Amino acid sequence: MLDINTLREVPLFAKLSNKQLQWLLDEGVEVWRQPGEVHRSEGEPANHVFILLEGQIKITQKIGNQEILLAIYDAKTLFGELPVLMGQEYFWASGRAVTRCHIFQLTNKTFWEMLSSCTCVMTSILRTMAERLQEVQTISQHRDRLVSLGTLAAGLAHELNNPASACRRAAGQLRQTRQVLQPLTIKLNQQQMTCTQKVFVADLQKDAIARARTATKLDPIAQSDLEEEFVQWLETYAVNNPWKLAATFVTSGLDIEWLENVRKNIDEGLLYNILAWIEVTLQETGLLDEIDHCTARISTLIEAVKDYSYMDKAALQEIDVHEGIESTLTILNHKLKQTNVEVIREFDCEIPRIYAYGNELNQVWTNLIDNAIDALVLGTRDKSSQSPLPSPLSPIPKIWIRTSCENDFLFVEIADNGLGIAQEIQSHIFEPFFTTKGVGQGTGLGLHIVYRIVVGQHQGDIRLFSQPGDTRFQIRLPM
Repeated sequence: MLDINTLREVPLFAKLSNKQLQWLLDEGVEVWRQPGEVHRSEGEPANHVFILLEGQIKITQKIGNQEILLAIYDAKTLFGELPVLMGQEYFWASGRAVTRCHIFQLTNKTFWEMLSSCTCVMTSILRTMAERLQEVQTISQHRDRLVSLGTLAAGLAHELNNPASACRRAAGQLRQTRQVLQPLTIKLNQQQMTCTQKVFVADLQKDAIARARTATKLDPIAQSDLEEEFVQWLETYAVNNPWKLAATFVTSGLDIEWLENVRKNIDEGLLYNILAWIEVTLQETGLLDEIDHCTARISTLIEAVKDYSYMDKAALQEIDVHEGIESTLTILNHKLKQTNVEVIREFDCEIPRIYAYGNELNQVWTNLIDNAIDALVLGTRDKSSQSPLPSPLSPIPKIWIRTSCENDFLFVEIADNGLGIAQEIQSHIFEPFFTTKGVGQGTGLGLHIVYRIVVGQHQGDIRLFSQPGDTRFQIRLPM
């Protein structure tokens, strides 16, 4: 049976008098938990604090499908006090017995009375609270970075897969095209042509390639009409495979006048061989251009990742804020496309470079833009779809990113036209562990981390203005 001597073994209560310990005994309740049994679950009312008398208990937080370990407490330890001390109504983490646990629990009312009447206990608890808060914030910050990295990596993998797949497809088609082009080239070289004709054919190839690279993309109707004209011309001169040739020639920006020029300068018996050779050459050139475009896109994405992470660069350095925002948008591009959110840039191109922690500021842009996307999806989507749908409040989900100079500060505003943040919670939005998301969907540290980076690390300022259809986060960084 629990007595005052057992309570006195708890370091927190070591200096309490027998009378005070007896009072705690009278007010508290003993409970036992078996290994694996949940003591309190995330989202339950935070109406008690607990003293672990025997056993071991682990504190976890569920984020999505993952359960994150925050702490493991051994016997003679106080736990569950953080939400109570921070005035939060619900536990933001769960406690589960690792071994058989003997737990002594106190109501919030008793806990506050103990703090007010026992100075030594209050001092010890506040010290412990500060240490635990720092530990939990550090763990959650690392975890948020990993989750953010996972989200960004998934989007980036999708972004990389598109050009990589297109590149592989084009390479396969190019291999097939080469198998056709080589015999055509050999056959053409075996034809009897004058030196003038050979020069003409060489120039013809160069001209066709040049036209193809500057060709204007036609609408389907115009493309079809022009192809029909080409087919009629080619059939008139008994050229084989007229539809195949016509499609390539029209796409490449050639015209009937170009065909007439070929016919006038080449013997009629060579017409098909030369046109077929030009058509395959244009296919080959188009595939090479596609491969070049795809590899350039992959290179751009990799460069954006390097810029985003400030790889191989010092922590504090002179940075261009616009470059950081653009690399963040590139990383988030898949999510933006998936949710049909339009981004409007209103940049002041005259703002100077500033000395800052580039990687940390990219965390700020990522958190704020990602939150804006989530807010727009939450406010406008059909529950069966991930993509926002039009609504009277927000016909087109939009995010505005604005930059300018304000006296000695660089000003960045990230705004969206979502449902907004309720007036009654706006003053709490930067507090640690405060979240508007459901259980298991957020740690409540994202905006707190943003605040610490902007205000604590950069001596800047961040403010929130929100009403339905207009939510704005305004950041000011010293120049």
